[in-house]
Amino acid sequence: MKGRTTLWVPGSDHAGIATQVVVEKTLWKEEQKTRHDVGRDGFIEKVWQWKHAKGDRISHQLRRLGSSVDWERYCFTMDPKLCTAVVEAFVRLHDEKIIYRSTRLVNWSCTLKSAISDIEVDKTELTGRTLLPIPGYKEKIEFGVIVSFAYKVDGSDEEIVVATTRVETMLGDVAVAVHPDDSRYTHLHGKYVVHPFCKRKLPIICDTYVSMEFGTGAVKITPAHDHNDYEIGVRHNLQLITVIDDEGNITGDCGEFTGMKRFHARKAIMDALKKMDLFRGVADNPMVVPICSRSKDIVEPLIKPQWYVKCDEMASKATEAVRSGELKITPESHAKIWYRWMEGIRDWCISRQLWWGHRIPAYFVTVNDPSIPKGEEIDNEYWVSGRTIEEALSKAAARFKVDSSKITLRQDEDVLDTWFSSALFPFSVFGWPNNTKDLNVFYPGSLLETGHDILFFWVARMVFFGQKLLGKLPFKEVFLHPMVRDAHGRKMSKSLGNVIDPMDVITGISLEQLHKQLYDGNLDAKEIEKAKEGQKRDFPKGIPECGTDALRFALCAYMSQGRDINLDILRVEGYRFFCNKIWNATKFALSYLGEDYKFANNSVSKYFIHNLFLRYPKQCNILRMYIFIIGDKK
Repeated sequence: MKGRTTLWVPGSDHAGIATQVVVEKTLWKEEQKTRHDVGRDGFIEKVWQWKHAKGDRISHQLRRLGSSVDWERYCFTMDPKLCTAVVEAFVRLHDEKIIYRSTRLVNWSCTLKSAISDIEVDKTELTGRTLLPIPGYKEKIEFGVIVSFAYKVDGSDEEIVVATTRVETMLGDVAVAVHPDDSRYTHLHGKYVVHPFCKRKLPIICDTYVSMEFGTGAVKITPAHDHNDYEIGVRHNLQLITVIDDEGNITGDCGEFTGMKRFHARKAIMDALKKMDLFRGVADNPMVVPICSRSKDIVEPLIKPQWYVKCDEMASKATEAVRSGELKITPESHAKIWYRWMEGIRDWCISRQLWWGHRIPAYFVTVNDPSIPKGEEIDNEYWVSGRTIEEALSKAAARFKVDSSKITLRQDEDVLDTWFSSALFPFSVFGWPNNTKDLNVFYPGSLLETGHDILFFWVARMVFFGQKLLGKLPFKEVFLHPMVRDAHGRKMSKSLGNVIDPMDVITGISLEQLHKQLYDGNLDAKEIEKAKEGQKRDFPKGIPECGTDALRFALCAYMSQGRDINLDILRVEGYRFFCNKIWNATKFALSYLGEDYKFANNSVSKYFIHNLFLRYPKQCNILRMYIFIIGDKK
């Protein structure tokens, strides 16, 4: 409208976890095979086949909505050009020690068998006793309770009662902690309690982390399965005993419980404690349950070696960019959330135990020289990165001062978090790391428009990498739109049957066809029936044909609703009637002009053109304020 050069680059990411889960389910549904049955290369080929068959759906939706993107520039995060950028970014950041390897507690999804980042964990608040469905279990599992049991003091008739919401982790207990000023336990300082199942002696330690007012004032310590306990374990140099494996089963020297699923072991342990007269009760307990946003499994803290990105320095610069006004976030309320998140930032775990994605360009070094000790997986010194294996080999030889013929390299099996490649998108699409003409012309961009739910998944990380790798913010302004929910305010979910496909709104769809779409996914029979009931309630007559204009009009009208858009199809249908009236009125007026009508350059025409010109700056200001449904406040 202002005659300026503009560019909107379309693209999509490879959705590592979500895509792998879908393809694994499809593979099992169609061939009764797991990814391990077909092997890594075979599975990746299956993913590409699925991508070619299903991956254009979003692009098709954008086309039908009339999005004015440059389709010739469309990019996919697994395209060769973007893969080159991913490797380059990793190697540069690893060489600067911003990317490093560390063994620590991670958020582990037993369903995905992969680590996930902090912001991929949904914190679900429970007010008390609640039954939750858990992947891999036929029955629902009880949460929102706290279990009390006793540890017998070694060589004494005394006992210490502790309480936990995860009694299965007591198999990995290595200590009992009390507050040093708690007079109830002063006489027990330096003594031990005895583990009832393995007869392991657990020291009674003193730590100010313990609250004397909460419960009995004594806390069981399981450093390998709890973040707070891990910190205590580090302070007191306690042993790490892992008792839950990658699949969520009890592992190690745990007697009769070894091999049980973790939540089955929960009940079995309580039964065993009752038989030993060590069970002291169970009570309702308001709590927050960590749930994997991808798999809906309960997140299990596990000790794992992973790759991390140091974020503190980048977060500090990102905070200052917003505070100084160099980067503007709209609505302004999200700036406060930005500051709060940046202040409490933790290093970003970027490795995922998946097959679909960018394989990490890092190599573990083995030196075939008896004078050089063998390295451990946790030792950063024995890991090198490289744009090619030849570069990695050269780095390893130089580091250990040996000939390259004595070096053996093994590439890490893990892949990078999808958001790593997405964070590079503002400049990788223009050919970075090459100094291209497009990069010089179009980077940095002016505006990023996205949903507020991925402010930290994506926006923050683009800012991090833009400033770190190019020394410039990737954009000047971020506009965050509300999240689209169903008419009742619920998050859209296939299992609820309330997902609204833009194409179905544009072209219309019958209830029968909506039902048929459910069978194209990976819902089980019970979920399909539940989804059908949801569709019957929300769309008893299907979804009427509303057209592109009505859908766009509705989305613009909803922009003033706040953080969420409760999309009501009846309201969209109302806008269809409105658009039809405008169309018919215009068609009626044009019918009087005739095919041979020519524009008359008279005073009346000039008057209308002049008034239109006067409205132009007002219209620009209104749009600049992101008011899309009102052309003029008057």
